[in-house]
Amino acid sequence: MAEKFISERNLKFLLYELNDTESLLRYPRYADHSREVFDMILDTAMRMGKDLFKPLFEEMDRKAPEYVKGEVKVHPRVRDIMRQAGEGGWIASTFPYDLGGQQLPFTIGVFLPTAIFGAANYSAAVYHGLTHGAAGLIVSYGSQEMKDTYLPKMIAGEWQGTMALTEPQAGSSLTDLTTTATPTEEGYYKIRGQKLFISAGDHDGADNIIHLALVRIKDAPPGIKGISLFIIPKKRIKEDGSLESNDVNCAGIYHKLGYRGAPITQLAFGENDDCRGWLVGEANKGLAYMFQMMNGARIDVGLAAACISSAAYYASLEYARERPQGRKLTSKDPLSPQVPIIEHADVRRMLLFQKSIVEGSLALLVQCGLYEDLEHVTEGEERENYNLLLELLTPVAKSYPAEMGILSCSQGLQILGGYGFCEEFPLEQLYRDVRIHPIHEGTTGIQGMDLLGRKMMMKKGKAAQLYLAEVRKAIREAQDDMQLKPFADQLQSAVAQLEKVTAHLFGIAAKEGPEMFLADATLYLEFFGIIAIAWQWLRQAVCAGKALQKNPGESDVNFYNGKMVACRYFYGYELPKIEGLAIRLLSGDGLTVTMKNEYFED
Repeated sequence: MAEKFISERNLKFLLYELNDTESLLRYPRYADHSREVFDMILDTAMRMGKDLFKPLFEEMDRKAPEYVKGEVKVHPRVRDIMRQAGEGGWIASTFPYDLGGQQLPFTIGVFLPTAIFGAANYSAAVYHGLTHGAAGLIVSYGSQEMKDTYLPKMIAGEWQGTMALTEPQAGSSLTDLTTTATPTEEGYYKIRGQKLFISAGDHDGADNIIHLALVRIKDAPPGIKGISLFIIPKKRIKEDGSLESNDVNCAGIYHKLGYRGAPITQLAFGENDDCRGWLVGEANKGLAYMFQMMNGARIDVGLAAACISSAAYYASLEYARERPQGRKLTSKDPLSPQVPIIEHADVRRMLLFQKSIVEGSLALLVQCGLYEDLEHVTEGEERENYNLLLELLTPVAKSYPAEMGILSCSQGLQILGGYGFCEEFPLEQLYRDVRIHPIHEGTTGIQGMDLLGRKMMMKKGKAAQLYLAEVRKAIREAQDDMQLKPFADQLQSAVAQLEKVTAHLFGIAAKEGPEMFLADATLYLEFFGIIAIAWQWLRQAVCAGKALQKNPGESDVNFYNGKMVACRYFYGYELPKIEGLAIRLLSGDGLTVTMKNEYFED
C-alpha cells in the first residue's frame, strides 16, 4: 500500500502561497493564533492520518459494521478515534472559546483535518466530522440548556452527532417529510416516524447518539414552510444524570458498495409512543437552520471526494514509478531493460488527469473555506459578498470533485491494470469509496438545479457577478505573463461562453417555464465546474510562475513546474470540453421534457 495519501507541500502551497490564510490573523476572532499554530495543527493531523487512520483503511472495509439484535457493532477502534478526536480538540476546533472550542478558522480547523483524515481513511473520519456538524447546529441555534446538556459530551467524542433528514417516502424531496412532533405539557414533543440513510445513526463506538432531525410539528403548514429542527437523542438523560432509552430504534443497516467502515442506518422513532424530542430555535424554521450543516456537509463531501482521489493518485503514481513494463517506442532492442510505466506517454496523461482533478478541486475548496472564514469576521456588504460567493460555489465545490473523483480514481485503477482490480491493492477500495459522493448530501441533479435555478439568480444575479469579477481578476493578472497569456485568453473566452449560455437559459425560463429551463441543469453544472477549476489552475500557475522567478531549490523547482504542467494539461485537455456542453445547452430542444415514458419500452 502506498505510504503517501496527500501532499503536505501542496496543502501549504494552497494555504499560504495561493491563498493568504495568515491574513485571517489580523481579525480579533483569530488573533490568538499564528502561522506556527497552523503548522502545528497541520503536522499533528498528518501524524494522526499516518498513525491512526491509515493503518485501519483496509481493516475497516473488510470488517464492516454488523447489525446484531437491534444494535450496530462497529470496528472497536471507532471508540478510540472518537475519544482522540475529542481530546485533540478536532470536534470543537472552530467553536468559540466559551463553548469549549479553539476558535480556529474553518480553513485550518475543518479543512485540514477533513482533508488529511479523509485521504487516509474516509470511513474512519466521518464519525467525529458528523459530530462537529451536529454540535455546530446546537452552538448556533440551541438554547443555553441544550448547549449545557449536549455539547460537553459531543465535544469530548463520547456522544455521536448525526443529521437526520431523509425518509423512505420522500428521498431528497424534503417537502414530503412526514415524521411528526406532537407537543406535550412537559416541554418536549412526542416524535413518530422513520429516517433512513443516516450516517453513523447507531453504533457502539459512542455512549449516545444525538440526532439533529427535521420533523413536522402537528398541524404545521404544508411543504418546507412547516419543517422544524429537533434534538432527538437515542438515550435521554434522567434527573440523576443516567441514560435511558428514548424509543429510538435502529431498524437495520445498509450493505454498501463502498464507504463500508461507517454504518448507514434506518431509524424508527416512537414505535412505543415514547420518543421525546426538543425543539431547536423557532418552530417551522428548521430547514433554514439545517442548511448551515447541510452546506458545510456539501463542502465536506467535495473535500472528501478530492482527498480519496488524492490517495488514489499517490497510489497509482507510486506504482507507475516502480512497475517495469515495455520499452520506449524508439527502442529497437527487444533485449534492452524494461522501463517503468511512468515513461509511457499515456500513463503520464492519466497521471496528469488525476493531478489536475485533485489539485484543482482542492484549490477551489480552500477558496470556499477562505470565503467562509471571511464571512464570519467581516460586516455589512463585504460580509454579504463573501456569503454570496460561498453560496454560489457550494454546489460546484460539492459536485465537481465528487463526479470527477470517480473518473480520477478510475484512471488510477487503469494505471495499475489488472492489479488495480484486485483487493490486494488500494485502488479498488478507493474507487468504491469515492462513488457515494455524487449522492451524499444532495445528488448532482439537485446541485445543478440549485446552481442554475437559484444561485445564479440570487440578489438579481449579484452572486454571479461577484464570481465573474473574481475570475476576471485572475485573468488580468495572468495576461501580464507572456507564458500564461494564452491560458488567460482561453479562460476569458470560456467566461464569455458562460455568459452566453446563461443568458440563453434565462431566456428559456422566461418563455417556456422551469421544466425546460432546468432540464439540463446538471450539464450546466458540469460546464460551470470546468470553468471554475480552470480559474483555480490559472491562479495556481500565476503563483507558481512568480515562485520560479525567485530561483527556489531543486525540490521546489519540480513542485512549481509540476503546477505549470498540470495547468497546461487542464487547459489543453479539460477546458475544451465546454465546447460540446455549450452546443447542447444552447440547443434548448427539451428532448428529455417532451419525450414519452413509453419510448423506454422494448
